[in-house]
Amino acid sequence: MKIHNTLTNKLEPFEPIHKDTVNMYVCGPTVYNYIQIGNARPVIFFDVVRRYFEFLGYTVNFVSNFTDIDDKIITKAIEEQEDEITIAEKFIDAFYKDVERVGSTTKYLAPRVTEYMSAIIDYIDQLVKKGYAYEVDGDVYFRVAKIDHYGDLSGRNIADLETGARVEVNPKKENPLDFTLWKKTPQGITFPSPWGEGRPGWHTECVAMINDIFGGQIDIHGGGADLMFPHHENEIAQHRAIHGHAIAKYWMHNGHLTVDNEKMSKSADNYIFVKDLDVDYMGFRLFTLSTHYRSPLNYTDESLNSYVNEWQRLRRTYTQAFYQLDLAEKLDDTPSYNAELDKIRKNFLAAMDDDFNTANAITELQQLAKYTNHKTRQDDSLNQLLGAVRLFDQFFEILGLDARTKRMSKATRNIYMEWADARKNKNFEKADRLRETLQEKGIL
Repeated sequence: MKIHNTLTNKLEPFEPIHKDTVNMYVCGPTVYNYIQIGNARPVIFFDVVRRYFEFLGYTVNFVSNFTDIDDKIITKAIEEQEDEITIAEKFIDAFYKDVERVGSTTKYLAPRVTEYMSAIIDYIDQLVKKGYAYEVDGDVYFRVAKIDHYGDLSGRNIADLETGARVEVNPKKENPLDFTLWKKTPQGITFPSPWGEGRPGWHTECVAMINDIFGGQIDIHGGGADLMFPHHENEIAQHRAIHGHAIAKYWMHNGHLTVDNEKMSKSADNYIFVKDLDVDYMGFRLFTLSTHYRSPLNYTDESLNSYVNEWQRLRRTYTQAFYQLDLAEKLDDTPSYNAELDKIRKNFLAAMDDDFNTANAITELQQLAKYTNHKTRQDDSLNQLLGAVRLFDQFFEILGLDARTKRMSKATRNIYMEWADARKNKNFEKADRLRETLQEKGIL
């Protein structure tokens, strides 16, 4: 397997730090609103990364945080005349529902900033004592100039950054690029610290939690491309100051999602919240995985609907094969894998091994559907059809696609056989009536 490492800008062989274990951290949401479809892209993609590593036999320790204290949360609380804790809880619950909607797991460690305050304060204190941070009137800033290679992750030159930073000069800072580690403020929820009441700066929260949870370098740190600078760049700077390494061995960033080729923004009034999508969410998941994760992804109603329809075709092919085997009582048999199925499987895995190229993997899923459609029309191909269904199961599990199939009860089996017989005899009125019953049961 090879992964494109944003830090080195190279495709590198994946070699875990600890044998058979992958430690991953993906930046999570600031919980002041519902997530939009751009936020869902890393939720879906990094879930597939986790799934594939587990398929390969690794134990995956997956962590993604909640920023549950922030100026945006304070603003939202004022707007809704609620306290910050209530707002954070509301949108954490909403986030989990959206994660489930798009087919990603919710079973991972999800630390909240408020739960790790002592670890965050201790982390900042270490930076101050090492001379990499300084306090001014209760605010604490990080000395960017003391860190070599600042800007390597995002490919930025520190001299150019300093020139740009001088536009908004903070007289408290030694250098315009220095960023906030601790903010003295009377507004919102505050915490006691050696520098007075306040709360941490955003850039120090994730890195301090990673340090506390994992206690050393992790394999993968991920997030959207918008986090590369300054958030991830600043995380690396802090960790290099204390530990001398860049937190993670591999850095992965997914590309931006646009709507009709425009960035989602309040001014453009083009936000699309995940909860408001009126489509099969598996079709939306297929859409997000249809483009390589590092490439930009453009949303249009037409492009989404095309993948919703594609998902319906894939699911229909799978369910027809599944229930054909169920009726023949073949689902528990040992499958037969011929050269054609072996080739599809190898190509699928090769695509996933090539920097998680889900777009090419989906092409192999479509090839499998063509093969399966052909075998469902051959009465003597049940063993090969079973091999195709098992391969579908593998691909669906890796990509997080759920066809929502279950074995038929005796009563349902009888209805299915009646429906198949009615279709065969061109009794379309009866077939349509039975089809509605089967659809209500989730069979068709």
